[in-house]
Amino acid sequence: MPPTRSTPAYAENETTASDRGGCLSGFLLPPLMVILVGTVLAIFLLNASPGSTLPVMAADASQSTADAQMLAADSAGSFSGSVVASAAGDISPIFMPEVRYWSGKIKAWAAEAGIDPNLVATVMQIESCGYQKALSRAGAIGLFQVMPYHFAAGDSPYDPDTNAARGLDYLRRSLQAANGNVRLALAGYNGGIGVINRPASSWSGQTQGYVAAGTRIYAKASSSNITAEDVRQWTSSNSALCRQAAALEGISP
Repeated sequence: MPPTRSTPAYAENETTASDRGGCLSGFLLPPLMVILVGTVLAIFLLNASPGSTLPVMAADASQSTADAQMLAADSAGSFSGSVVASAAGDISPIFMPEVRYWSGKIKAWAAEAGIDPNLVATVMQIESCGYQKALSRAGAIGLFQVMPYHFAAGDSPYDPDTNAARGLDYLRRSLQAANGNVRLALAGYNGGIGVINRPASSWSGQTQGYVAAGTRIYAKASSSNITAEDVRQWTSSNSALCRQAAALEGISP
């Protein structure tokens, strides 16, 4: 039987061997949702929009009513369009300091995988807040919370380069399966690539929450209209993972 996906905040999500995901996202999602809904969401949901190179797409005609409703409910702050690499290759200042610590590595990993650095940083922020020793109770490992079955014999799962290579390979494959649609790719990364072609209403609560958080973070990171207040709000966190990452990275509070 494949590993069970579970977190303190969401119901269990068991998947088949054919659609097992790259991560569990069991650590940071609850505090991120508090930050997003309680503080940040009020700042930008009504006004912010992705940059001009990142068009927001309406729901496809083939999507179910539930999918369309989910998109409509999230449309003020979610990005559902296709990923386009940022022109400068830099990551947004809205990410937590513990994630920006990895900025140079993120840009290198993103270039190798052919993925926008801001999307890579978004996944890292949700998964580990930059804490390279993160381990979920279901066994997801490291910066990108990669499940053990994605590693090859002889791999060092906690090694940042190895962890990124395995995690971002899965994210790249999710993007390909989703035809570049970020929202669906995030669902695939969390819930397994097999969920991409399923109605959003059938996704687990964990995956729906993951997608909602991830699309909002990515939309704001991709925006050309970021204020100092945005940065202050988005980098405020008391997450245990962020504190552990800060201690390991030598970042002062």
